[in-house]
Amino acid sequence: MVAGYVVFAVSAVLIFQLTGRDPHADASVPFKIATIVWGAVFAMVAGFLAGHVSVRRPAAHAAGVAAVIAAGAILSMFADPSGARWSQIAAVVVMAPCAWAGGFLAKKEQST
Repeated sequence: MVAGYVVFAVSAVLIFQLTGRDPHADASVPFKIATIVWGAVFAMVAGFLAGHVSVRRPAAHAAGVAAVIAAGAILSMFADPSGARWSQIAAVVVMAPCAWAGGFLAKKEQST
């Protein structure tokens, strides 16, 4: 689970650092879409990695990564209630489920 979450977290920090944008600030629609797609892809990779390296129950390990992603986003909303919440909402609604889906992909790969 830790390795999977590190992949997701590093990708999130990377995109905001490379673009010079604040994740708690409002953004243009194209930037929001690109960031959400980026996050969804890396969340799925994170879930896949967590499931792939686990010996048993890959979907459960990916669900753990999804829970950490969602919990981090929710905590972030409470930590800075004045900022824009689009990135945190996207993490809960889109990225966390993608992490869990990555675990099912790992499970499918392990069964073949």
